[in-house]
Amino acid sequence: MALQEQDEALSLPGNHVGAHDTLRYGIPAFKTEALPAHPAQVIQSTFCKHQDQTRRSVLEKVYGSALPLKMDIEEQILSRFQRPPGLLPSSMLGLESLTGALDEFGFGDFLNDPQQSESFVPVDMHHGMEIRLGLSKGPVARSFF
Repeated sequence: MALQEQDEALSLPGNHVGAHDTLRYGIPAFKTEALPAHPAQVIQSTFCKHQDQTRRSVLEKVYGSALPLKMDIEEQILSRFQRPPGLLPSSMLGLESLTGALDEFGFGDFLNDPQQSESFVPVDMHHGMEIRLGLSKGPVARSFF
């Protein structure tokens, strides 16, 4: 499983042929992507997934298998509603209330606003809509990979 995640981390964004678009995404840097992650970083990245699995198994044991399936369907429905790409990010308030993310107030909620960083690259609205409609491939902005 760790090898599969490492292979996904090494892949570069590209077009439908698989070639890397240097003008759009910049020069690829394999050194930063090839280094193994710190063990604490791996634990932090898998914590939410493990917590959701345990919550789902507890709900299934207590209320039966229908409730987690219903919650999955509601989560899929609420994850579809987003604003078009642009300056205002989508808040996803319904999804946050369903998953319980509104109850957690972390470090990134008040000190890690990506729009205030020095390396912020504004999203190309037209390219973002092309990706959402399936007309183009690749990340919406360089800051996402």
